[in-house]
Amino acid sequence: MVVKMCHLQQSKFDLFTLAALLLLLLPLVHSTPVLARADNHVRGSNDEGGPDLTAALDYGTFRGAYSKQYNISYWKKIPFAAPPVGENRFRGPQPPINLTGTGMYDSSKPFDMCPQRTANGSEDCLYLGLYSRPWKVGQPLRPVVVVFYGGGFIRGSALFASLPPSAYPVLNVSASTDLVFVYPNYRTNAFGLLAGRQIVADPKSDTNAGLLDQRAAIAWANRYAAQFGGDPRNVSIWGQSAGGGSVVAQVIANQTFSPGGGGVFQKALASSPYWPKTYSASGGEAQWIYDTLASRTGCGSVANSLACLKRASVQSIRDASEFIAASHTHTTSSYTWAPVIDGKFLPRTLTQATAATGGAINSDFAFATYNTHEGENFLPDRVSSFDSWLAGFLPGLSKEQHDEVRQMYPQIGKTETLASYTTSQVRAGLVYRDVVLACPGYWMAGASKRGWLAEYTISPAKHASDTYWWNQVNSAQRTDPLIYQGFTGAFASFFMTGDPNTRKLTPSVAIAVPELLAGSSSSAPEEFVINSDGFDTAQLTQLKRRCDFWRTVAPSVLV
Repeated sequence: MVVKMCHLQQSKFDLFTLAALLLLLLPLVHSTPVLARADNHVRGSNDEGGPDLTAALDYGTFRGAYSKQYNISYWKKIPFAAPPVGENRFRGPQPPINLTGTGMYDSSKPFDMCPQRTANGSEDCLYLGLYSRPWKVGQPLRPVVVVFYGGGFIRGSALFASLPPSAYPVLNVSASTDLVFVYPNYRTNAFGLLAGRQIVADPKSDTNAGLLDQRAAIAWANRYAAQFGGDPRNVSIWGQSAGGGSVVAQVIANQTFSPGGGGVFQKALASSPYWPKTYSASGGEAQWIYDTLASRTGCGSVANSLACLKRASVQSIRDASEFIAASHTHTTSSYTWAPVIDGKFLPRTLTQATAATGGAINSDFAFATYNTHEGENFLPDRVSSFDSWLAGFLPGLSKEQHDEVRQMYPQIGKTETLASYTTSQVRAGLVYRDVVLACPGYWMAGASKRGWLAEYTISPAKHASDTYWWNQVNSAQRTDPLIYQGFTGAFASFFMTGDPNTRKLTPSVAIAVPELLAGSSSSAPEEFVINSDGFDTAQLTQLKRRCDFWRTVAPSVLV
């Protein structure tokens, strides 16, 4: 059954996708959590007539602000870890500086992004922002959502130069949606993801440091969310693209390896989770990147290259990091800066961690989405030979395995939602999509106690096309309420309740989000489909077969 709505024009969504992509590069084993003391935090009033929000934490007192236009309270800048400078460069986050006794901290001010690109950012960047509807002590606590931005593990920022925050369409989808959104910065590129033998061996350095930043932000929410009206025992994590890949990393991580403790969450939503090849932290690929970084910063020939890198200028590391990232742009390698398997925070690969179903991961509830044609965003402009591209993308596969790939992705083929394709570009895009984006979400959802999967098919259905409905305020939320309420509303319901259907906003005749593995073990998994006419469901016979294959060859594919 399909719920009908007005047709959406192709050209409209081409522009939507471009806008969404640009926006995303800007601000885009359970233990009992420790609660901060319950100080009264609502005092006085501000210029807009709302409460002057003062949060007294055990390391400082932070003043927020209120927006009458959007009816949200916000703390734009709260430090959650110490600046990772000097000996703490390439190290997991350390406790924030104690600001007690230094006066009121103005959290309405902006903060800098972490170092990235050619001339942007500062190492003093481990801040987070918090946004919610107004709340007073004594009112019920609200679910918390910690959001990780995308940017290919190369760039990104949690700062919103102006209101509202990106998740405002989720918060605003219904009057009953009441959530606390936390947006942390985390280190990317060389500053957050440098690996290699020297990093592994050094007691004052950590692999996956940027992912540890994220874990520290979750732990911060566990400890302090109640001060802002958030429920520390009802935490979701969410991200898109590399932010979605970050969700995958947190879901499969070693829950006991958390510097400072904490980092507990119950729900995980990964939108187009970007999960590139994951190499060993001390393997040849990671070592090549370390050696290249050292060489290009003048540290390659010194006795202690790591000590030299910790003293090197931010600009020299930023330039070398950008060179390394650019060297693989639109190539078949699909790896520069990314999570690594380090035996500590990430002891297992994704396919190993999700091999069992029904609760094998850190979240009780998992929801993943992907877009039909988003793999094509990561290809060269023109794939003239599928075989040549495949050999470069997956060089570890045997000839027989390459033949199997060609059979599963034939020259003229189809998918559950794509009636037919005939070009090498689409064919290669589907392989990339499944290996790097769709199957990681499928595996995550399947390994949770309860899981859901959705496919966004509205043209052009490229990477970030779906963000139009939930990442920015726009007219479609009024003119096309069915998609907005059915799609974005499912996100809101999931964050509120752990089920995308519990607070379903669409009419009773509209299709609900089917549980991925709700049927018998012999039945095909089922996904939710968002299309230009409304919603549908699809039996995942082809995607399951393809993801099952990628799991069997995972050691050669590195997933």
